[in-house]
Formats: sequence, structure tokens, C-alpha cells
Amino acid sequence: METMRVENLNKTYGEKTLFDNLNFIINENDRIGLIGTNGTGKTSLLNVISGMDHDFTGEIITSKSYTIGYLTQDPVLDDNLSIMDAVFAGSQSIYQVINNYERALTNYSNNPEDPIILEKYNKAEAKMNEEDAWNVQSSVKTILSQLKITDYSQKVGSLSGGQKRRVGLAQVLIQSPDLLILDEPTNHLDFDSIEWLEKYLASYKGSLLLVTHDRYFLDQVSNNIWELSFGNLYQYEGNYQDYVGQKARRVQGEIEAEHKQQQLYKSELAWMKAGAKARSTKQQARINRFNDIKDNLNTLQLEDNVNISLGQQRLGKQVIEIKDADLSINDKMILNDFNLLVQGNERIGISGDNGAGKTTLLNVIAGKQPLDSGIVKIGETVKMAYYTQITETIPDDKRVINYLSEVGNQVTDKNGQKISVTDLLEQFLFPKFLHGTLIRKLSGGEKRRLYLLKLLMEQPNVLLLDEPTNDLDIATLTVLEDYIKNFQGTVITVSHDRYFLDKVADHLLIFEGNGKIKDIRGLFTEYLVNRNVNNKVTNKKDKVVSKEKNNPTKNSKEKTKLTYAEKLEWDGLEDKIDSLENKKAEIDQQMQEKYDDYSKLAELQADKDKLDNEINLKMERWEYLSQFV
Repeated sequence: METMRVENLNKTYGEKTLFDNLNFIINENDRIGLIGTNGTGKTSLLNVISGMDHDFTGEIITSKSYTIGYLTQDPVLDDNLSIMDAVFAGSQSIYQVINNYERALTNYSNNPEDPIILEKYNKAEAKMNEEDAWNVQSSVKTILSQLKITDYSQKVGSLSGGQKRRVGLAQVLIQSPDLLILDEPTNHLDFDSIEWLEKYLASYKGSLLLVTHDRYFLDQVSNNIWELSFGNLYQYEGNYQDYVGQKARRVQGEIEAEHKQQQLYKSELAWMKAGAKARSTKQQARINRFNDIKDNLNTLQLEDNVNISLGQQRLGKQVIEIKDADLSINDKMILNDFNLLVQGNERIGISGDNGAGKTTLLNVIAGKQPLDSGIVKIGETVKMAYYTQITETIPDDKRVINYLSEVGNQVTDKNGQKISVTDLLEQFLFPKFLHGTLIRKLSGGEKRRLYLLKLLMEQPNVLLLDEPTNDLDIATLTVLEDYIKNFQGTVITVSHDRYFLDKVADHLLIFEGNGKIKDIRGLFTEYLVNRNVNNKVTNKKDKVVSKEKNNPTKNSKEKTKLTYAEKLEWDGLEDKIDSLENKKAEIDQQMQEKYDDYSKLAELQADKDKLDNEINLKMERWEYLSQFV
């Protein structure tokens, strides 16, 4: 059984202690969800474990054959390569096996009589069989198609950031390493791809370590939750729901233990004040115990809740109205005669296919994208804040407190009380020693939280949120959800996060592409359930129609037994199916042998598709006749 053992791991970053003497084991088939507040070192821990970061003390112990695949938040890909070449450009063993075979095949084709070259070719072919590398290319295509990438010849340099992440995800999934490390794998995935990834990881044979904000995803995928907090690593068995209950019990136990220590300290302090002297060994031991209690008192560190209680301006009756909107970008239809009336205190969630125009709609509302035709009316009392996917440019040499002071030195909360910028920063989990820190020293998640805080300091009454769950930790998302719940204004958010949408939206706009937008009332998970049910019903109806077409003997008269002709057909049907399956197996073998001949592969694939269709028809016929045998 392949395992990774980590002993006495320590790492600091500036004034922060990221890891304080961590010890843990990752066993085979572990499914670990790593969580923690932004800036606690989650990505740093992934970098250390993966071997990307060597600036630490401690030991990471694995076997020499242990393999690790790592999806970073910003995969490094060659912009000049095609998507397919980029996936195969890694240095992992499976790629080396394929590349070695292709070189050996080329050399053998040019020098078929050379015994040394022949021997190398035979070894390369044997290695292909051993690693089951023949079907890797088709597996890559399957993964890419599930991630909504279909043009494999497209250059990486022409892709968006989200598309590059999906290519990076495909590259790491095809490796099938002993330990698969994924940093925010659901970012930039639509709900279909997320659902597919859940199922893929559920059947993954190796170990899994992932960081994600998607709580439903954690529930489906993980069997362990690890929490990084104040340099310590807390381990919980089960999924995210199990973790919530277990952590509450742990924190309560620590609070009670701290309270007992404080009571004991008061008792011992009274004894010390009474004039205790070390006249005996017992008294000296008691004095030593008092000093130990004093040194360890009030050392309990608990995470504060991010508390957002800012005021806002009054919002009138007229908020946002879009009438007869048409918009196309690069000959791609985004809006087609689209109409939307947004009222005060409304909660709208926008989801659907990537590239269908969700962010574009927010840009239209924010005045950043003009329509081809139609009208956008914004109410006079509207004060809008737009939380975009890309944080505004912040000079790296600007300090945290100065960045917020551009808005003001204080704000008013919902009760009319004044809150200073320093107090506000602490409420947002920025301790005092970070207030004067240069922004370039913050983690990506801390920068996103700071950006959100600046927008909310402007005290808007309409919030536009574009994928707010990307790069924010679960604790911040939880409080953002509570803030939206109590927000006396309008919220329009783009997201694929099912949990987040369920919490903040009851009016959905589902983008299906080519200007088609569904307007739905209700929760997002309810929509997904109904959508899956409808798809199953549609598929079932299609099968029934197909059966009726392929079974002309079925009519209005109730059938109870086989006709003579059907008996003859039934007797030979299984043999025919077996014969077709054997032909299909022969084609599979030929496809392995003609791996390098793409024109021949295309012919074989076409023959295989015809066989599959014929087998399906025979199987449907077998199912129908079997009712009367």
C-alpha cells in the first residue's frame, strides 16, 4: 500500500507561522478535503507536499516509486502548443512511455532490419501494454469533452484563464498518480462538469488531497476533512457535514478546558498572594505548577467570525429594467430579445454553460458592455458595487490600510455606529500586524477578501457578484451568505456553486447558449434535480419510441407468446450478439496495432460505431422477445 508520511513539518512566511510541527499520514484511497481561512497556508502546504516548495523543515517520506500529480490554481502551459499537445507535454511516466514508443516506432519503420532497433521497439511496445497506454489519447478526449473543451487543435495561448485551468485539470487527471492534489478544481467549471468530476473522483484508485470552497463537492468526494488553523492541522473523519459537528464539539471542549484552567489559576493565585514560600518540596512543586499554568493561560486561539454589519443607502422602487435586449459578440449570440425586471430586495442567481454570456450580462447591467439594441434602465437611487472575477489592479507596494483609506477612514454600520478602518480590518480577519503590510505579501485569497471589503465599505444597495466563491474561503463565504440574507438591497450573482446559490438566490437565470435563457423560480438544487428527472424521462421516451419502431409485431392487440418466426429469431439471437461482440473485440485489437496510423484508426472507429449500433438494436430486440419466452 502506497502512503506518504510527513513528520515535524515547519514553515514560516514573514511574521506568519504557517505550519507548526505538523505530523500526518496520507493513506491509499484517502479522500482529504483541506480547508482553512485564506492566508493560513493551504496552498503552501500543497506546494510543499508536491515538491514545488523546498523552503521548510521536517521530513516527507514516500517510496521511490510514489507519484504525485498537482493541479495548481494557475497551471503552467506552453501557449504555443495545441490543447492535445499541452496535455501530453508533461514529463510524467505515462507520457514518457508514449513518447518512447513513438520514437522507437519511427526508428523501426526506418530501419526494420536492425536487431538493436527491433529490440528497443519490442521493449517500448511491451511497456505500452504494461502501462495500458494505448487508450490514453481516447481517455484524454473523454476528459476534455466532459470539461467542455472540444477543439483539441486550438492553441493554448488563445484560451481564457478558465479554459487553461480545465486543460491543466485534464493533464493531471490523465496521469493517475498515487496522490492527486487539486487546488480549487471546481473553479471555472459549470454544474455538468462538476457533477462529472464528482463521479470521476469517487472511482479514483489513488489518494486525493484537495482544497475547495464547494461544500456540496466536499460532501460528495471527501472521507476526511483536514483544517489548517494557526499553524496546526486538525483532522476529522467523514465529509464536510461530519466536520461541522465534530469541530463544534472540539472547540467547545477547548473552551471548557480553558475555563477550568482560568479557575485553577485564580485559586493558585490566591494561594501565592497569601505568601507561599518554598519551604518544602511539595510547596516548590506547587509554585512550579502555578508558573506553568500562568505561562499557558489564554493561549487558546479560535477563529473569529467575519462580521459584516455595514450600513447602506436607501433603495427606491425602480431598480433595474432590461427591455428587448439583443447582443452578439464575435458572431456569438448572448442576448436575444431579452427582458428582465429587477426589483428591490431581489436575489437573482445566474448559472449555466461557460461562455454563454453570464458575466456579459453583469457587464451590461454595470454599464461596461453596450447592447446592440434594447434598453437598460437603472434606478436613480441605485448605488452599485460590482465584485468582478478579476480583482482591480492594486499596486504591490501599497499597504493594506492605505488601500481601504481611499474609501474613507471610517464607515457607518447598520445601527448608525461609526467603525474605524482598523476595526473593520480586524472584523475581516486581518490582525493588526497586517494592517501596515504591503499588499504583495498577502495570499491570493486575502487579496480577494480585501477587495470585497473595499466594495462593501462603499455601502452599496445593489450588489453584482461574479463568481464570488472563487478564491474565498468557506468561513468568509458563510458570513457573506449571512450578510446577503440580511442585506436590504438587491443581489445578482453569477456562480456554479450549488451550496452558495441555494443560500442566496431564489430567482434563477440559466444560460443555455445562443441567447437562450431560462427564467426559473426556486432553489438551484431543485432545478438540477428536476432537470435530471426531465432528462431521464426524455431518454426513456426516446427508448420506448425506438423499441416500437424496431418491433413492428407489437400492436394494439395484447401479445402473450412468440410467433414461430420469432422463436427461430430468438434461438439464434444470442449467437448473433456474441458474433458482433467478437468482431468488435477484433477491431479493438486492430486499433491498438494501428495506433500510429490515424487514417486507419478513423476507418476502424467508423466500423466500430456501426457494430455498436447493430449490437444495441439486437439487444433491444432481445429484451423485447425475452418478455414472451
